[in-house]
Amino acid sequence: MTLPATAPTIRPARPQDVPAVVAMVHELADYERAADQCRLTGAQLDTALFGPAPALFGHVAVDDDDLPVGFALWFLNFSTWAGVHGIYLEDLYVRPAHRGTGAGRALLATLAALCVRRGYRRLDWWMIDWNPAAHFYASIGAEPMTEWVPYRLSGAALEALAATGVTSTTHPDARPGRVPDRGDEA
Repeated sequence: MTLPATAPTIRPARPQDVPAVVAMVHELADYERAADQCRLTGAQLDTALFGPAPALFGHVAVDDDDLPVGFALWFLNFSTWAGVHGIYLEDLYVRPAHRGTGAGRALLATLAALCVRRGYRRLDWWMIDWNPAAHFYASIGAEPMTEWVPYRLSGAALEALAATGVTSTTHPDARPGRVPDRGDEA
């Protein structure tokens, strides 16, 4: 394989990048042996990134023609112990032809710089246990969080638990599509 002549440039995702990012999300799902579980559409990603109340953010690695060859999709989390936000990296992906160019490292470095500039204390992500990127992550100082066990509630179990929840009224200041605060609901 011949690597591209120059390292990709990192920039915030733009609306015109959505089709390429959606395609790469599906490539990532295929790589992770879960293509049948990936249902992301362009309309969904466009709304999540560029709608009236975006809670998802993205950066792309682009080639010399400004075409996306990799991406990082992320959102804010919050550490109650540290008392500050952090970044949770939902997905990081670089197309195979552009691996080894520094694109993945540059995407992570961009997010790390954002954390430092904004006073966030950490950058978190999950990785599938067989991913060979573990060596790369260790080389940049990332540490596996082996003492924490991820949990997920979805599908019928999510709906069943929701059905047992307390019904409350919506706070008068609540607006559709807004992240809740001050004890109100979205």
